[in-house]
Amino acid sequence: MDTMTYWHISGWSFAALALAALLVGFSKTAVSGANTVSLAVFAAVLPARASTGVLLPLLIAGDVLAVLTYRRHAHWPTLWRLFPAVAAGVVVGTLFLQWAGDSVVRTSIGAILLLMAAVTVWRRRAGGEDERPDAVATRSGRLKARSYGVLGGFTTMVANAGGPVMSLYLLSAGFRKLGFLGTSAFFFLIVNVSKVPFSAGLGLIDGHSLLLDAALVVFVVPGALIGKWAVHRIDQRLFERLVIAATVVGGVQLLVG
Repeated sequence: MDTMTYWHISGWSFAALALAALLVGFSKTAVSGANTVSLAVFAAVLPARASTGVLLPLLIAGDVLAVLTYRRHAHWPTLWRLFPAVAAGVVVGTLFLQWAGDSVVRTSIGAILLLMAAVTVWRRRAGGEDERPDAVATRSGRLKARSYGVLGGFTTMVANAGGPVMSLYLLSAGFRKLGFLGTSAFFFLIVNVSKVPFSAGLGLIDGHSLLLDAALVVFVVPGALIGKWAVHRIDQRLFERLVIAATVVGGVQLLVG
């Protein structure tokens, strides 16, 4: 039985997955959080839980391309403060996946994304946008990093939806465009690679999922190149609005899906 037959994938369905894979590449080098649309497409074409295992290697491929593009712009003090909390979130997410059904997963992640998008918009209108990355060294900054870190680890484990969570955190911490992309590139490469053993242990990654990934990964590369071209043509304010809008769209899709 070939992979297409195993997943009951028609030609049109494969085309939708290919476009979603292209969007993965674009989101990694341009508008982080936009890959929530890819998440929704994969969950619509494939079984929701299984789709996370297929999508993860494609996300890692996009992360590698993003690191190669923006490696000089990462803010490592922020990353080191986030990782312990993210690890805790990944463990919680793994336990959650052992009993939660697809509908519970989608509703939970969608509600979290919309809540944090609302908080981010409120903070920015209240003047919170004046924060800068070094502010994570303050007590309130450390608390915020831990809170977003746990939520980011949880959401990335259960639905590969950590992108919008960390996007909102980096925006709220005052990161500019290239620093945002460089920091998130390293963050997600490390976190997504660390998720592979958990996903394999849950049976979400297997031979069939990897064969489908092999057919789709070629679409990630042009998406990343398009994103690299586009990001230098997007000003900072538009960039921030696009990130927040992508988060809201992804949250709504998960809630209504």
